[in-house]
Amino acid sequence: MTTAASRHSDRRVSPVFLGIAAVMAVTAWAVWTGFSASPGLAVFLFVTSAWIVSLCLHEYAHARTALHGGDITIGAKGYLTLNPLKYTHALLSIVLPVVFVVLGGIGLPGGAVFIERDRIRGRWKHSLVSAAGPLTNVLFAVVCTAPFWLDALDGVPYGFRFALAFLALLQVTAAILNFLPVPGLDGYGVVEPWLSHRIRRQIEPFAPFGLLAVFVVLFIPEVNQAFFEAIDTVLRGLGIHEAETYCGQDLYRFWQEQNPDCEELLSR
Repeated sequence: MTTAASRHSDRRVSPVFLGIAAVMAVTAWAVWTGFSASPGLAVFLFVTSAWIVSLCLHEYAHARTALHGGDITIGAKGYLTLNPLKYTHALLSIVLPVVFVVLGGIGLPGGAVFIERDRIRGRWKHSLVSAAGPLTNVLFAVVCTAPFWLDALDGVPYGFRFALAFLALLQVTAAILNFLPVPGLDGYGVVEPWLSHRIRRQIEPFAPFGLLAVFVVLFIPEVNQAFFEAIDTVLRGLGIHEAETYCGQDLYRFWQEQNPDCEELLSR
């Protein structure tokens, strides 16, 4: 029997998420104040924890929209607690995205909340459930870039500025990749309800390989260059220069030798 108390516990913010958010806040302070003896390590912890927070919010947005769309099983699955350990595939939602950030500096789309789609009625509701996640990345990118497009960078330390620029790059890449109309990605989930049943049945077997196919295509030099040029164009429109994202990534990889130009800017 579902009681009011159990429903409340289904929506109580998880201590796991609060712990990750606390790491983000503390390391953000360390980057801002220069408190850490290793600025790169502080940036690494700040960006990684902020990235995980954004992944949790991405999945929460899917779940919350599904709940309002008609899937009342969402709460019992723990998706409304923001606990990443409750996801169907923690590997896909958290571990792999973090690994890709560390190795390649790219925002890998996460996504592993199980939504009972048969409980949701209406094509627009299905599309909104799929769009809610990447729209969260868009909102996160807007927040990260606000000091840049508001021209409010006076007094902002270069280390924090570079970290925000790199975090914004991750959010923009995640949003763009997620909105691609490729089976298995949220973009396809947005358009799928509007396709005929026959077309959906034909595409369905390819869904598990959609994300893999995207990354295989991104390894093509011409495609890779065009993709990151598009990312840089979006970031420039938001007031972030390529050098800032580069220095942010350079700082993030604290285990590598730092670029002298970025090091000089940090010493100012």
